[in-house]
Amino acid sequence: MAEHYVPENLPTHIQHFINGKFVDSVGGQTFDVLDPVTNKTYATAAAGQKADINAAVAAAREAFVNGPWPKMKPRERARVLNKIADAVEAQESRLAEMETFDTGLPITQAKGQALRAAENFRFFADLIVAQFDDAMKVPGAQINYVNRKPIGVAGLITPWNTPFMLESWKLAPALATGNTVVLKPAEFTPLSASLWADIFTAAGVPAGVFNLVNGLGEEAGDALVKHPEVPLISFTGETTTGQTIFRNAAENLKGLSMELGGKSPCVVFADADIDAAIDSALFGVFSLNGERCTAGSRILVERPVYDEFLEKYAARAKNIVVGDPHDPKTQVGALVHPEHYKKVMSYVEIGKSEGRLIAGGGRPEGLEEGNYVSPTVFADVKPDARIFQEEIFGPVVAITPFETDEEALELANGVKYGLAAYIWTQNLTRAHNFSQNVEAGMVWLNSHNVRDLRTPFGGVKASGLGHEGGYRSIDFYTDQQAVHITLGSVHTPKFGAQAASEIDY
Repeated sequence: MAEHYVPENLPTHIQHFINGKFVDSVGGQTFDVLDPVTNKTYATAAAGQKADINAAVAAAREAFVNGPWPKMKPRERARVLNKIADAVEAQESRLAEMETFDTGLPITQAKGQALRAAENFRFFADLIVAQFDDAMKVPGAQINYVNRKPIGVAGLITPWNTPFMLESWKLAPALATGNTVVLKPAEFTPLSASLWADIFTAAGVPAGVFNLVNGLGEEAGDALVKHPEVPLISFTGETTTGQTIFRNAAENLKGLSMELGGKSPCVVFADADIDAAIDSALFGVFSLNGERCTAGSRILVERPVYDEFLEKYAARAKNIVVGDPHDPKTQVGALVHPEHYKKVMSYVEIGKSEGRLIAGGGRPEGLEEGNYVSPTVFADVKPDARIFQEEIFGPVVAITPFETDEEALELANGVKYGLAAYIWTQNLTRAHNFSQNVEAGMVWLNSHNVRDLRTPFGGVKASGLGHEGGYRSIDFYTDQQAVHITLGSVHTPKFGAQAASEIDY
């Protein structure tokens, strides 16, 4: 194996960013950050505790109540957001190198993340300038209008897969609408999040508007969710963590937006373009190392084309290039952390007793260290199998045959999750009927998940609560206050003015 590439000028210690300054934890706590190719510690990070979250929230609250940010005109905030986008684009190569080093994602897939992050800021810069609100009139009687205003301090908790880009999904609308934020990035991947501080400061974001606290979910994340002065929590991550956040947010009745786990079906009917479906079904589960919430990790194939599909799919899966994430030829890199690698490999072993292994099934040859898993394909998987029901979040896929449209729908809906679904068919009637009946927050017909930023993003069942994206994000990060104005004389019953029997109701 070639010598592992290490980006220049990597930090050896990653700090919090609170009230415009880089700081360590109040109590000095730290945690180790590993490189997933060698599993060696390359940096320490400040480990946020309750005291650090309190300091960050206090700074954010002060900036919200007394600072200029919430009161700025939309165009003024939009200019700052566009400067942020410019800065992100300007360091695309540096960001991609850091993201690849920190997450194990292939460099060719990391390179698009900066541009997507920049586009998120441009999109919401445009949206808040174009934003208008409703007015309702009753001629001669009253007019009612909606006064939309930022809510306060938003707590943003982000995952370790494509972290920088996913952070932008939350930061852009939260800041665009005039809120202040406390960001708690995933502890496995704090490196790229540390870039936001300098980017925001240079773009003109006032001190206290953006705060960053690193740390473990059960410490920093828990304190952020429970803080009484944080009225909003946006969380992307695993379902059981989402359930914990839901419980802990109940006491203060917080606004919640949660995009959680997935076990999305990719349904291939016999009339589909099989080669196009195979391209998409391979990319949909093996891109981003399989560490993607919308992965089509259950492939359901109609029986007449099942054998052909298996043969072609397995051959392609065996041909996928696994290797050093910094090598441009690599298609699947190293999983993010040894803990996660152990989890994924345990499912590979479980799958060997639940399905027929037709590709992968272990560590690739020649990659003796690092968190590498061969793209693994199981066929003939029954719907009660764990690898059919449970989210693996790695390069592992289960393929199951079906006979009828009704059986396909039952299989597609037969899990607790409901994030995405991918449908492959040339039959227009079937395509629409199946899409509308599948239990998924998002459906793609004859494509992989190419997304328009205006559309709602979110899941149903155990895959989430609420939606973000486009105006749904604006709705989540703002209060919509109804203001009623009387235009004519008002008839009000005169309580206490005379005998009750004479009151004109």
